[in-house]
Amino acid sequence: MKHCSVVAAPSWAMAATAKAALALGVCRQRPSTRFFFSSSSPFALRTATSLSSTSTFPYAKHHHNNTWAVMEADHHSSQSFELGNEAEDMQGLQSVPSSSGKARDPVSYFPKRGQELELVCESLAFKGKGVCKVKSTGFVVLCDRALPGETLVGRIVKKKGSYAEACKLKTISPHDNAIIPPCLYAGDCGGCKMQNLAYEAQIVAKQQQVYDLILRVGNFKLTYVGGSSETHFRPIVPCASQYHYRNKMEFSFGVQRWKLSNEHSRMKEPPKEVAAHSVQDSLPDCEDFALGLHAPGRFDKILHIEKCLLQHDVANQVLVTVHEFCQKHIRDVTAFNARTHCGFLRHLMIRSGRDCQNGELQLMVNVVTSDYEPDLLKPLVEHLVSKFPQVVSILNNVTASVGGSAVGEHEYLLHGVRTITECLRGLSFEISANSFFQTNTAQAEVLYKLVEEACMLRGDCTEVVWDLFCGTGTIGLTLAKRIKHVYGYEIVPEAVADACRNAERNNIHNATFIQGDLNKLTAEFGRDLPSPDIVIIDPNRPGLHPKLTKFLTKLKAPRIVYVSCNPATCARDLDYLCHAEDGLATGSYRLVSVQPVDMFPHTPHIECVCALESLK
Repeated sequence: MKHCSVVAAPSWAMAATAKAALALGVCRQRPSTRFFFSSSSPFALRTATSLSSTSTFPYAKHHHNNTWAVMEADHHSSQSFELGNEAEDMQGLQSVPSSSGKARDPVSYFPKRGQELELVCESLAFKGKGVCKVKSTGFVVLCDRALPGETLVGRIVKKKGSYAEACKLKTISPHDNAIIPPCLYAGDCGGCKMQNLAYEAQIVAKQQQVYDLILRVGNFKLTYVGGSSETHFRPIVPCASQYHYRNKMEFSFGVQRWKLSNEHSRMKEPPKEVAAHSVQDSLPDCEDFALGLHAPGRFDKILHIEKCLLQHDVANQVLVTVHEFCQKHIRDVTAFNARTHCGFLRHLMIRSGRDCQNGELQLMVNVVTSDYEPDLLKPLVEHLVSKFPQVVSILNNVTASVGGSAVGEHEYLLHGVRTITECLRGLSFEISANSFFQTNTAQAEVLYKLVEEACMLRGDCTEVVWDLFCGTGTIGLTLAKRIKHVYGYEIVPEAVADACRNAERNNIHNATFIQGDLNKLTAEFGRDLPSPDIVIIDPNRPGLHPKLTKFLTKLKAPRIVYVSCNPATCARDLDYLCHAEDGLATGSYRLVSVQPVDMFPHTPHIECVCALESLK
């Protein structure tokens, strides 16, 4: 996910994601043909069966006909939301026959907040929530940490129109592929929501989510490679390393520590077995200092972390060292209070890279504070440098913002160099504290190879490529030696500077990087550049702004490669690019292929590479 200077996603993007999630989670289920891995292993077949018995929502109609869609009729408004026939589906879902044979009033079967119900989980929706039904009535409930095929008890925490959300209390009968998470914090941390599901089952579920979103929300008819359709859906590419794959982690300081669920056992009267986020507010805090990750749904409480299984072991040692040092000197370096906006220490970011000459580990430590007080941080800097030779860069970002951003308005170098390096597809990249770089380096190698294949380069070095949302230039630079010229656009000035340095560092002279906001296009955009043969777009989670999608439909580049970290907004954008507004004629492009990639095991996030061809 790329860095964005805006903390909250725009309303047009939030509406798209929310409605896509709703489409995956709450509409009436009906039989549907499913396609999973060709593996004949009992494990794969059992997983496929458990996830493929029903479809998670009915076929959607085109969004320009005022029916179910991710966005509204003119692709701009995010205020109205029309369900069309799907509203009837939801009505039918909640109505069950009474003893007299007549349908009961569906309102009477809407669960109340706080009500405990027996649920059956049927599938996983977008963002990893389990799509469950109340066993007695069939009412749809979305529940975190619920697994397909599992029977459980859940407590209703939210009511949302035609469905509800619940927290999981206990498992009655587990899923066949349920496992014990290896992480101590798996039951409390909101990061690795799928750790309790075997990895093989995780990727099956993720593949199905992408397929459903592209098919239903994007309004495409897909088949797998080798089928008769022109649009090919390729099997998901799994990640070789399920742990220690992240090269960047951001932690927060705080004055209120969130208790782990296993700490309840030390209380005189333990509460009932419930998810941590439903009871922790009533527990007294045992510390006035914490360093870790935000508790799910809380801006003010921190889940103390000593070891995150997603980052490098040495990075975990640095995390523990910083925590111990700062807690020992709490009178000098106070933690930030998110409620009063007082305190000095705000965030700790740890990035890892490699020396491209000898392959040795490099660590960058970025301490984000409310003020610039180098004397307060000097003892910590000296302690880290003396203990960890891998720490080659220590920075201090300073921010006066009351929000939760870890990006400072000012940056100061406290030790070493301002950047670390990483090797990717034969190139060497410099990475600064606030610039975007794929957080799973090993899987980025796989992803970028798939992007190159989707570009279908002719091999004569004649193509012009536009690399939109280019970050530090990684994708464009890995293609540069096989094309005529690459033009990269990025909003973050530090990332643009990194991209220019990376081009020079790798002796690449056919790359130009431009700083600009692709969400605020003017009529002059692109006029000074040669027409592209290929446009690569790699937006952050909100996807493409309507202005950019309209521009692309008029541009009609011969080929577009859409790299997405959010299949919901990707499906919306593909629908707009490939389907005309009347829902009858064709749009500007044809969707050629969809390739899901698992970049982040144990999390609900999915990457996918989509290839489009112009119809002109």
